[in-house]
Amino acid sequence: MAEREQLKCFGAYVKALDLFHQVVGDLSPLADQPLLQRLIAQQFASADSVAANIEQGYGRGTQQECAQFLIVARGFAQETGGRYGRFSHWLPADVVAQRVALCEEIVGILTASIPTPGAKGTALPTRPV
Repeated sequence: MAEREQLKCFGAYVKALDLFHQVVGDLSPLADQPLLQRLIAQQFASADSVAANIEQGYGRGTQQECAQFLIVARGFAQETGGRYGRFSHWLPADVVAQRVALCEEIVGILTASIPTPGAKGTALPTRPV
């Protein structure tokens, strides 16, 4: 299986892509409000960074490099979830709760997938050698 296809099977990556699309759908209707433009841009960037850092980590040659990018991706997922809480002034409570839960799922998968010193392997799909 090609490396890119294997990445598409990694649960955190699949959920990160879904999160990005949800962010775009949730916030695009609010983009005409000048007060929110900066927050919306930051939310787009942080949601995009979750998937982008998983992609970068997956493409690295060592577990240590991969782990660093997954840690960064986890931080962006936490940031995205936290900002959703602050968007509660403009978004319905159920949308906020669903997006925060999705961010928490991503954080959980990434936490379980980050190789620790002395651990053998990672929860990432196997890459061809």
